[in-house]
Amino acid sequence: MGMTMTQKIFARHCGAESVAAGELINAKLDLVMGSDVTAPIAIQAMETHGLDKVFDPDRIVLVMDHFAPNKDIQAARNCATCRAFAQKHGIRNFYDGGRMGIEHALLPEQGFVAPGELIIGADSHTCTYGALGAFSTGIGSTDMAAGMYAGESWFKVPKAIQVELTGRFPEFVGGKDVILTLIGMIGVDGARYMSIEFTGDAIKDISIDDRFAICNMAIEAGAKNAIFPVDEVTLEYLKGRVDRPYTPVEPDPDAEYEKTIRMDLSQLKPVVAAPHLPSNVKPVEEYVGLPVDQVIIGCCTNGHITDLRQAAQILRGHKVAPSVRCTIIPATPTIYLQAMEEGLLELFIRAGATVSMPTCGPCNGGHVGVLADYERCVSTTNRNFVGRMGAKTSEVYLASPAVAAACAVAGVIITPGEVI
Repeated sequence: MGMTMTQKIFARHCGAESVAAGELINAKLDLVMGSDVTAPIAIQAMETHGLDKVFDPDRIVLVMDHFAPNKDIQAARNCATCRAFAQKHGIRNFYDGGRMGIEHALLPEQGFVAPGELIIGADSHTCTYGALGAFSTGIGSTDMAAGMYAGESWFKVPKAIQVELTGRFPEFVGGKDVILTLIGMIGVDGARYMSIEFTGDAIKDISIDDRFAICNMAIEAGAKNAIFPVDEVTLEYLKGRVDRPYTPVEPDPDAEYEKTIRMDLSQLKPVVAAPHLPSNVKPVEEYVGLPVDQVIIGCCTNGHITDLRQAAQILRGHKVAPSVRCTIIPATPTIYLQAMEEGLLELFIRAGATVSMPTCGPCNGGHVGVLADYERCVSTTNRNFVGRMGAKTSEVYLASPAVAAACAVAGVIITPGEVI
């Protein structure tokens, strides 16, 4: 039996000719990543067990992005712990202050991810990097500690779901609508501990930023990882970013999938995931008229330059409704500068939005947009659980940048076409 893309990466990294779903393996790691929230716990675990070295300081990345710039004393202590650890072990890839970007946009942008590589990160949305043909998955902080020390980790080889994409996006539909629609179809555990592997003729027309958004939310369907094949779009993105050799993988013709889901992009509509699950997905039109208190556009799922351009397309010539607080969050300093050079930041500010520094802040109710009781937020982030962005009685509706921007203008949930 042939292998999937994920199985081929695992076989390469554990030194086997082939692996099959269900096998337990030890695999070599190409990269280990942690944040200001997860890395301090890993550091403490290493100290507790007397692990006083790292396997390769150049293959560890620490990103201070969740509660940074520090929102309180504990956040400052967490960053200080990571900073001291990086200095002690010679970890040069330490991102803080003006270098800091949101980890899942920063790592691909800075060339830390290449096709065929195996990456773990102590954050559940590490699955983002599958957009570049890598295997990447989120792990706990103790597994991060073991990975930093040993340079390898254990895995159960996952089964796979094939998602075949055909057709082309209608206006105001993009990657966020693809992944929300998929999660709505299969549920939050529909791909539990499986690899979601994307195929199909439509992939060539899907931007790398949309691929990042799609892979980012695979975990919301319970998936171990998501992965796209490497094509010209991938290679164009990698130019000037990755100068080390890499070997892409592609699925064998007889690769075994648990099931195949076929999705015609031309039939998709703008959708939202209503409280309190990412699977509670319905067309935007079913919620038209619901008042909105806050809009968040950006973060790791939709904070790339094409996302900001999409929001600008809607906001141009309009003002944010007086009843709405709209915050735009470019995901990295590079994206921030590009948006500045294109005039997007001025457009956002003149429209009445706030432009934030790169931060995970509001996504997990940390800072820069915490919700009060009974407030409703339309957000391009990735989770809408109870209390995710603030008070337990608040509500989060997950949506694309186009939908979120339209809601900011209208002051209610609305389809983008009604604003343009």
